Amino acid sequence: MQIIDGKKIAIEVKQEIAAKVLSMSKDQQRVPHLAAVIVGEDGAAKTYVESIQRSCKEVGFISSVYKYPEDISERELLEAIDFLNHDDEIDGYIIQLPLPKHISIDKVTEHVDPKKDIDCFHPINYGKLLLGEADFLPATPYGTIELMQRAGIEVAGKHCVVLGRSNIVGKPLAMLLAEKSAKGNATVTICHSHTENLKEICATADILLVAIGKAEMITADYVKKGAVVIDIGIHRVPDVDSPKGYRICGDVKFDEVASKCSAITPVPGGVGSMTMACLLLNTLHARLTTL
Repeated sequence: MQIIDGKKIAIEVKQEIAAKVLSMSKDQQRVPHLAAVIVGEDGAAKTYVESIQRSCKEVGFISSVYKYPEDISERELLEAIDFLNHDDEIDGYIIQLPLPKHISIDKVTEHVDPKKDIDCFHPINYGKLLLGEADFLPATPYGTIELMQRAGIEVAGKHCVVLGRSNIVGKPLAMLLAEKSAKGNATVTICHSHTENLKEICATADILLVAIGKAEMITADYVKKGAVVIDIGIHRVPDVDSPKGYRICGDVKFDEVASKCSAITPVPGGVGSMTMACLLLNTLHARLTTL
């Protein structure tokens, strides 16, 4: 049984990016610049933005953070996005969620310049993804595909069951797996909370990709012997035996499922490590398209 080391693979990706950035710098080219917009004081959002800054420093990117108060008006935020859209020194940026309730996420997303939309949330980029013509890929699905390829997991011709249908993970991941490409060509089934005979369908998968958002929901009876299990979920659950009072887990009950698999991703240390690496890859691509 193979435990897929997402941390190790993410380091390899970052090293490749850093080598490219160093070459750009030696050629006196401007290095990539990634920006993040954060509104309010959400703790998880602030932590994620801080991790973006650390990752940018690791690979030699420039990073900027634009912080705004919770009570910023929608018009003011759209004006701030206009500024980012027209700043030629910024190659890509993210709008960190959540946003305050008085601000329309759809309006904000549609206001982002598609050429700088490294999260791949803009309708134009989502549509291009569906057509197989994407400039950017959503970071978590991108990370999942890249992780499997680099770990030697063959996807072509396999039956992949994607458990979860979110616009951020499940749907785009299913599209990428089914796409006619070197990283796709799978037969894909999408399952969700209303799927009948869910266990039976999951147990037919050669590759089970889980993004259902329920801590340790997937037990051994969801998994075919010898299957590959990719756990995309992440949760903090109470644990009185832990010094921190909690532990991190995924959507899969790892200890129970692992012995049944040919390969599995741990949580933490699996897909999550690749999400940031692929956000950097998108930013690098955005910069290279302007050269």
